[in-house]
Amino acid sequence: MTGQTVSKTRLQDGMWEGVVQAPDGLKPNLRVSHEGRVVSEINIEAMGDGQWKLRIPIPSQAIADGIQTITISDPETEQILETITLLTGDMLDEDIRAEISLLREELDMLKRAFRRHCLETE
Repeated sequence: MTGQTVSKTRLQDGMWEGVVQAPDGLKPNLRVSHEGRVVSEINIEAMGDGQWKLRIPIPSQAIADGIQTITISDPETEQILETITLLTGDMLDEDIRAEISLLREELDMLKRAFRRHCLETE
């Protein structure tokens, strides 16, 4: 589904919450992943006017030293709609590491899309 947007509202008690704006009022189709693994326990509830409340429990694997990135994407277009970045452990001198982590996630997504494209065009 194209045209979806995701906006964070809060992160509290290990639960990330946001609002999804979906075209035509259709229920959003989202993929949430951390280190290439799908986070399957997401909750999407209708709010009206094409808006949906999105709740994502932070996976326990994402609570670790360093920078952890969870991506929310549109599985049809592979477009990343929002990221959740967690920084823990020693203070980081630069936040460039968060950008590198996000680039790794995007590169993995591009690799999957390229492999799928190659299989479909054989």
